[in-house]
Amino acid sequence: MQTVTSPFDAAYWQARYATPGRAGWDAGRITPPLRAYFDQLPLGLQPRILIPGAGRAYEAEYLHRLGFQHVVVAELAATPLAELAVRVPDFPAAHLWQADFFQLDPKEKFDLLIEQTFLSALAPAQRPAYARQCAHLLRPSGKLVGLLFDDAFAGAAEPPFGGSRAEYQALFAPYFDFVHFETAYNSLPARRGRELFVCLQKR
Repeated sequence: MQTVTSPFDAAYWQARYATPGRAGWDAGRITPPLRAYFDQLPLGLQPRILIPGAGRAYEAEYLHRLGFQHVVVAELAATPLAELAVRVPDFPAAHLWQADFFQLDPKEKFDLLIEQTFLSALAPAQRPAYARQCAHLLRPSGKLVGLLFDDAFAGAAEPPFGGSRAEYQALFAPYFDFVHFETAYNSLPARRGRELFVCLQKR
């Protein structure tokens, strides 16, 4: 796959996580829309789940505590991965990948990809490659599920970057069917009315 470059590399994210006040997007816990979605997933199927750009990976922690055994975290910066390992000592070390999402082997197939602020962390020029890589990493009929900011964040010079419904529709339409694409009804108060809950199914 062609290399996707960005000024927001591992060193950039390591510095942001290490600097107090520079991780303002971090909710400190799993957000209610994803918690509600995870709570209704059938545990018996044990899907293979990827959480790219996971940061401190509260979603991975929650899924693990629910009993999902095949949750993989991919994150550029070392610090949040180390924090997850301390918070959840029995989380499989082999499932903590310090890796560039765009360089993951498309032979690594997943049933479910979870989106939680990762798209907003990417340089806008990377978004088409993000949508394409999500499709490559999912098995047929696999799903991309998560939250997208429905806010332009005008003038943002560094992450998080916002977006609009129309932009996301154009971005994902070549690869996915839209199962659910609506304003989240149970967002955190600070994000209420400003994020979309999406469930997209690979064609």
